Amino acid sequence: MRIARTVFLTCALLGLMSSCYAATAERFVVGHTVVSRRDPAVSIKLPDSVHYVGSDQFAFSKPELGAFDAADLFAFADAEKDGHLRKYIWVQFEGYLPGHPDLHFTYDSPKHVTIGGLDFYEDIGVTSPKPLKPGTDSKHFYSLLASHGYQRGDLMWVRLVHLLDATKRKELMIIYAESLAPTGYTAQQLDEGGSDHSKWAAIAAALSRRAIQSIQITRNAN
Repeated sequence: MRIARTVFLTCALLGLMSSCYAATAERFVVGHTVVSRRDPAVSIKLPDSVHYVGSDQFAFSKPELGAFDAADLFAFADAEKDGHLRKYIWVQFEGYLPGHPDLHFTYDSPKHVTIGGLDFYEDIGVTSPKPLKPGTDSKHFYSLLASHGYQRGDLMWVRLVHLLDATKRKELMIIYAESLAPTGYTAQQLDEGGSDHSKWAAIAAALSRRAIQSIQITRNAN
């Protein structure tokens, strides 16, 4: 098939056949690098401390709209021997479908960071395990991890979102998350209104630095 042949040739040229995982001809993983040929055309190099778990392609839908948004998801993770997550990196390419020209992504975070020349909105927070709503990207992501034996605990996360152009209809999202266990605090304690919320600013700043240092982005020629 043409898709398989395209990925095969790309991996062969890179000399990395043993660590090349095909998702589509347009996006795939080579070792610890997510390669995207479009929207945007980039290579995203992640640290060796996380392992490639798998990918998922899906569409968001609503009864009143039908399918309106499509996503390609790539999951990388590291865990304790019992499967509890120490760290994960979630890479997702997403775009509204042509049949819904009036839809646009909206982000209002005042903080921006630059990685590989791309501007990203940055949000940081904490979370505890809770039921996941069917049809959401979180459901797809955590279900993929669970199918490989990974278990969620209290986590702190950095969400980075790059909007491709002024139309705000396509995005690259990267979420970097770490277990809260090494900090000695729970998500409830550090969250707004929690007993140790005053400690969160310093913890969040250090988390942001680690996230940005863990992600290397280079632009690909189409």
